[in-house]
Amino acid sequence: MTALLNLQVFQALHNSRHARLEHSAELGDSMVAALWRNHHDAQEYQAPTHHTLSCYIGGGTGTFRRDRPWEKGAPGKQCILPAGHESAWVINGDIRLAHLYFSAEQFALGCVTLLDREPREMQLRENTFLEDPAQAQRFARLIALNWTEPGERVLTSSLAHEMLAHALLSQVSARPQLRLKGGLAPHQRHLLRDFIEAQLAEPLSLGQLAALCSLSEYHFARMFRTSFGLPPHQYVLARRIARARSLLRQTHLPLGEVGLACGFASASHFSNRFRQAGGVAPGEYRLAFK
Repeated sequence: MTALLNLQVFQALHNSRHARLEHSAELGDSMVAALWRNHHDAQEYQAPTHHTLSCYIGGGTGTFRRDRPWEKGAPGKQCILPAGHESAWVINGDIRLAHLYFSAEQFALGCVTLLDREPREMQLRENTFLEDPAQAQRFARLIALNWTEPGERVLTSSLAHEMLAHALLSQVSARPQLRLKGGLAPHQRHLLRDFIEAQLAEPLSLGQLAALCSLSEYHFARMFRTSFGLPPHQYVLARRIARARSLLRQTHLPLGEVGLACGFASASHFSNRFRQAGGVAPGEYRLAFK
């Protein structure tokens, strides 16, 4: 419970006298699921550091945001609450609500892996009472699973990754009038991107990358994370996964050769990392595009 209470949206509901937690579980990869019941309540969320996807499972027709009282919830409707947003809610009647929380770091991984964009350039769009039947079905499947059963953990985690990927592909846009400050200079970022892309099949070290920018490993790692939203090792892994996805879609190379071409030393290492990143094995991913 200690880790869950670091999630501000979770904590706000947990501290309410009206809300009741049915289930919660850490799903791995900085993702947490929770299922709530609430009744005649009022909630405010003040700039959480994490992102929240929510879906009304039951009720909600009397629920609204204070700044949009004419818009009401309903079963199947969803809300997207990005990190840093502020909102105030009035809950009339009974509701049952599913939440999927994920970290800013997991968002950054998705931007690099799925969107091929620098995370600082992108934002998760805030949305209230969105109607997305495909995502609502995923929420329904998620709450039907036993989150604490070890035998279902891979399935639960895979479904959560699928939900996150859907949100990234459909609800992310470029930040307007972006002015990036801090971190590496633009020419250093371009140099690093080009070098990493050219060397994905080879072993890479922090010292190699830092030397390209004439920085110590310590200062380079800090500035890289500021610029790309991820530590260097996670960025490189995300780019390797992105390259593997492209090869799986566009070529007939054996899975082992795809892994080697993307810098994975063994087929098992490649399969494990690929599944952790997207919730499915490389072979399953390839079959989906046939």
